[in-house]
This record gives sequence, structure tokens and C-alpha cells, in this order.
Amino acid sequence: MFERFVRLPRTVWALGLVSLFMDVSSEMIHGLLPVFLVSTLGASPALLGLIEGVAEATASITKVFSGWLSDRLGKRKLLTVAGYGLAALTKPVFPLAATPYEVLAARFADRIGKGVRDAPRDALITDVAPKQMRGAAFGLRQSLDTIGAVVGPGLAIGLMALMADDMRAVFGFAVIPAAAAVLLLIFGVKEPDGAAGAAAAPAPIRWADVRGIGTAFWIAVAVGVLFTMARFSEAFLVLRGSDAGLPLTLTPLVLIAMNVVYALVAAPAGGLSDRIGRRRLLAAGVVALIFADALLAWSGDLAGVMAGVALWGLHMGLTQGLLSALVADAAPARLRGTAFGLFNLATGVTQLMASLAAGAIWARWGAPATFMTGGGFALASLIGVTALLKARDPAPAAPKKGG
Repeated sequence: MFERFVRLPRTVWALGLVSLFMDVSSEMIHGLLPVFLVSTLGASPALLGLIEGVAEATASITKVFSGWLSDRLGKRKLLTVAGYGLAALTKPVFPLAATPYEVLAARFADRIGKGVRDAPRDALITDVAPKQMRGAAFGLRQSLDTIGAVVGPGLAIGLMALMADDMRAVFGFAVIPAAAAVLLLIFGVKEPDGAAGAAAAPAPIRWADVRGIGTAFWIAVAVGVLFTMARFSEAFLVLRGSDAGLPLTLTPLVLIAMNVVYALVAAPAGGLSDRIGRRRLLAAGVVALIFADALLAWSGDLAGVMAGVALWGLHMGLTQGLLSALVADAAPARLRGTAFGLFNLATGVTQLMASLAAGAIWARWGAPATFMTGGGFALASLIGVTALLKARDPAPAAPKKGG
């Protein structure tokens, strides 16, 4: 299995490391941000849901335009650098914020950056990765990204201990890995020459092309929407850990626990899906989410809540890279950026609705009702995903001799 990842192109590894550094920066902030908003800036759970939902929806809507533009220009790296650069520029705002609305503005700009970069980056990975190794490529990038999401909260805990729980000081240190990510992207990633992807197709993209992108792609979109209906922002996991008695300094442990499992699972799951197909692993991921929601809803102690958080990470590891691979499997070469943008638009709008609903339910009825509602949507999505993918599970790649 490991040999498959070693053989992946250098660009895939470089983009994975860029994701790692940016996630170190982001998760140093996000591991503390829900508690900072509620306890320091006076935000309500409903406002937290609005901030997270608007942020993610903004990213997803932006991805449509950046994905289309990367197809039109054939310039994946340019847009990827612009997106990561904008995200890095927002990091100094968090330690200076005086109201929740400044955090909202920073999250809004940060997610515009994410929206600008993600679809071109995923299309670039598809351009350079061999078809029979796409699951491994997306799984590797997701794993490296998630390792950053483990290191970031870990650094936040250490800095909180050193700085007497000064969250603003911790946020200030997050600028350093963000700058490192942008520099690595500029100097470490090489865009392939025209024939590898969309740069070979200078003709304008027409709406008729998008409508005719193929049934397999729209099935992938439907699967992604069903999954997202069942999964709201991880900010609510942090709040749940705090409610269960986790001390302020240790609050980022919630994201560490989730992302350790996520990082360990994502790359092997992606590689395995290249061999056995995507459907069974995606279904297993939904089952993990159902059990996670049950534990998070009903556990009365911190150990049970953390077990639910770990199962949430298992769900993410089994599904997120595979959903990207489904889009890559289905999208024509000249429309790859557009396809990733449309996919992320659909899932982002869905996540906005899910996060707003989660915040409202939490404010009205509390944490158990929030996670039980998520579990109900997860059960419905399991039925829908199984039906949608049954007839169209991408065939596993034939094993190569000697590999």
C-alpha cells in the first residue's frame, strides 16, 4: 500500500504539504474560536452557527467561479496561490477582533480564499495523478491536510499553557505557518504543461457543456449533498467537548482526537477505493457518523463524547477524499475545475443550511437534540447513498504487474 503513495507525483505531495501548513494555522485558531466567540465575545450558539454556515457557503459559492476560471485560463496554480494568499492575510484579524462581527468578516474573507483555491487545486491533482491512483492521490492530500489539523490544535494547547490561556496571543502565532504554506506553494509546486489538463482546451466553456457533464457527475453531486445534510460544522464538536467538562486550555483536544483518526484513515481509504471501488467505504463512513451522533447526543461523560468525536473522524476519513475521487472519476478533462466548483457549491449551500439548523436546534433544545437530528439525516443519507451508487460504483483499477 505505501508504495502506491511513494509513486505519486511530486506535485501531489507538495500540495498536500501546503494544505498541512495552512491547516496548522487554521486549526490553531479554530480549536479555540467557538469558545472565544461564546465566552469572550458574547456570541450565542445560533450566531456561531450563522458564522460557520456563512463562512462555508461563501467558500463553496466562490469555488464555482474559480473552478470555471481555471478551466477557461488553464492556470490552476495562479488561482491556488491567490486563494492561499488571501487566507494567510486574514489570520492577523483574529487576535485583534473585538466583536463577533469582526470574526465573521475574517471568516468570510478566509473562506473566499478557500473557495478560490480548492477547485483549481483539486483539478490540478486530477491533472497530474494517474487515473488508477486518484483515490490514493486525494487520500494522501486529505491525510496531510488532516495531520495539520492535528498539529495545529496541539500547538494551541501548548501555547495556551505557556501564555496563561491568552487566546489572542495564540491566534497571533497562527500567522507563521500560513506564510510558510504560501511560500511552499509558490516555490514547490509546478503546474504541468498543457496536455495534462484543461490548459489544452482554450475554447470557451458553454452552459450546454456543463449541463452535459454526465450522469455519473450529477450522481456524485447528489451523494455529496446527502452526506453534507448529515454533517454540520465541527465547531459544535468543540462546544460539546466544553459542555462535557473539558477545561479551556484543553478544548483543542476535540479537534486533535477527530483529526488523528481522520489522518490515519483518509490515505489508506483512498488507496483501497482504487482497488475495490468507492461505494462500500462511503456507506461504512455514514454508519460511523450515525454511531458518532448517538454517542455525542447521549453520553453523559467526557470519555463518551470523545469516543463520538473519534467516530466522527472515522467518518471523515472514509468519505471526504472518496467524494473528491468520485468527482474526478466523472468529470471531463476540460471541465474538471468547473466540476469541482459545482460539487462544492451544492455541498456548501447544504452545509450552510445544516449549520444554521444545528445552531438553532442547540439554542432551543440543546446538544442532544442537535446530534440526534444529525443522526436521523445520516440514516436517511445511508439509504440514499446506497441506492445512488449501487449501479454506478467506479470500477476498481486493475492491479499493475509488479506493483
